Amino acid sequence: MNISGKIRPALLGAALAVLAVPVGAADLMQIPAKAATDGFKLSDTLIFPAFDPALGRKLFAEKGCVVCHMMNGIGGEDGPNLSYGQYDTPVNAMEVASDLWEKASIMIPAQQDELGAQIKLSPTELAGIIAFLADKNEQSHFKKSDIPAKILKDMENM
Repeated sequence: MNISGKIRPALLGAALAVLAVPVGAADLMQIPAKAATDGFKLSDTLIFPAFDPALGRKLFAEKGCVVCHMMNGIGGEDGPNLSYGQYDTPVNAMEVASDLWEKASIMIPAQQDELGAQIKLSPTELAGIIAFLADKNEQSHFKKSDIPAKILKDMENM
């Protein structure tokens, strides 16, 4: 049967309407908790590292993110406050990575000025920091005592 005339546009419109429906967080498949803590393979060609918020809390302080960014009422004010709720929830990890990429031209000179060098993050470290940004409970444990003395000194010299 040849589809033509009014039928073809109607079918095309229906197909586009289905494709245009946004997929919300409620529609996403939940991965097993072990996959989030151990990393996971999305396909034969794509893997994700572990998203460990406790590691992220440690790195937020040790790497010096706290020098410019406030978390749980602690930290600098040169960069945006990154306390829970600053990103829509659930947090889209790729949105955070995209934000970092877009702001690299601002962040890298600030890191070099404040810390003496650009912050380097492995994929696992970046995933940990993203997990920390998304974890209200882990953020509630963030204390000034988490910040190494050298980083505290950098904060005092600002």
